[in-house]
Amino acid sequence: MSCSRIVLEEVAKKFQHKWIFKDLKCTFQKNDIVSVRGQNGAGKSTLLKIISGHLTPNQGAVSYLDHKEKQIARDDIYKEVAFAAPYISLLSRLNLSENIDFYRKFKSLQGGLDTKTLIDLMGLKSASHKELRFFSSGMLQRVKLALAMCTDSSILILDEPTSNLDEAGIVWYQETLKKYCKDRMVIIASNVEHDFTLCNRSISVLDFKAVKAKFS
Repeated sequence: MSCSRIVLEEVAKKFQHKWIFKDLKCTFQKNDIVSVRGQNGAGKSTLLKIISGHLTPNQGAVSYLDHKEKQIARDDIYKEVAFAAPYISLLSRLNLSENIDFYRKFKSLQGGLDTKTLIDLMGLKSASHKELRFFSSGMLQRVKLALAMCTDSSILILDEPTSNLDEAGIVWYQETLKKYCKDRMVIIASNVEHDFTLCNRSISVLDFKAVKAKFS
């Protein structure tokens, strides 16, 4: 099972009595690298969580289709999603090697990668036996990004990927994404242009507020 298309039909989400966005209608496809734009608090993270299946819209529907246009059940889509965000927690009492080994019990890495090679890719070989509670915020972000970008999944979702990264970390992110984004659907939410260097499509959450979303 591999997801080739995600279709959002008139999707709307509200919290309490406030609509975050309404009337969202768009399609994401394999080999799309889409930037999701909008000011802080506009609903970018909420949209990503709906796309990934972590949140349910109040109105509308999200459909996941394989290469034969057969629908994938929403309860099964998590198998096809790799998600990285600053607010996602790792197992702070385990060291880096143990965290990767634990992650690999649930998600497979792309071909040729194992725990050792992934640590080398992160540039964190010297910290492989250090508990993550002693990692800096930049080191933690590298771990989260590497796990997501290098997962063998058809959907890759990144929320503010270069948050907490220094200049060298930003270059590492761009190079790693370029290497591991092939034949996937990539959706990136951010306010920072260097997060979007590979994007070929764009969507603005601000267009969802009262009218149908514009997708380019």
